[in-house]
Amino acid sequence: MKSALIVEDHPVVRSMIKLVLDGEGFKRLYEAARGDEVVALVRQHQPDIVLLDLGLPGVPGLDVLERIKAEKVRCKVVVFTALEAQFYQERCMRAGAAAYVSKSKNLDDLKAAVSTVLAGYTCFVQLPSTAVSMNALQRSEKQLIDLLSNRELTILQYLARGTSNTEIADLMHLSYKTVSTYKTRLVLKLNVSSLVHLRDFALRNHLI
Repeated sequence: MKSALIVEDHPVVRSMIKLVLDGEGFKRLYEAARGDEVVALVRQHQPDIVLLDLGLPGVPGLDVLERIKAEKVRCKVVVFTALEAQFYQERCMRAGAAAYVSKSKNLDDLKAAVSTVLAGYTCFVQLPSTAVSMNALQRSEKQLIDLLSNRELTILQYLARGTSNTEIADLMHLSYKTVSTYKTRLVLKLNVSSLVHLRDFALRNHLI
């Protein structure tokens, strides 16, 4: 009897995913709306597959992926997210994901990815050549983004959305001082002079 854990903070999207999985014969479906709920549910239910969004409250999706990988469980993870594959797909692959599906695609793509992963294969987006698809500025900025750690990238997104240091600290279970250090490091690494420019950087590269 096939089982799945749906990790998504939007109830409507969870309902859509459930419809897809129902059609694929999944009889046991579990749900989580926060990243910090996932590992306990994986341990408890041992699902065959996890459908994971990356933009989660509590623990960010990339951290969730790494925690699932560290558990050494048999479940496969399909990332289903609105975030740009060119910046996140490789990180997800390194963290143990078996598939990466964009929410902008048809739900048939999600269905196909689930079937592919259950058959023992992986399913990732074929990205266009960087040299062809980006101008010089974009290539340079992508290189800077690729040098960021997963946590730095997550904090960059929060800052670009206008989330305060205190709120980020609460969301990521970090100290205010640690978040402040990351903020300073990001400004230096990305060669921007203010949070306004940091937001512009994130928008320009489709990170938010």
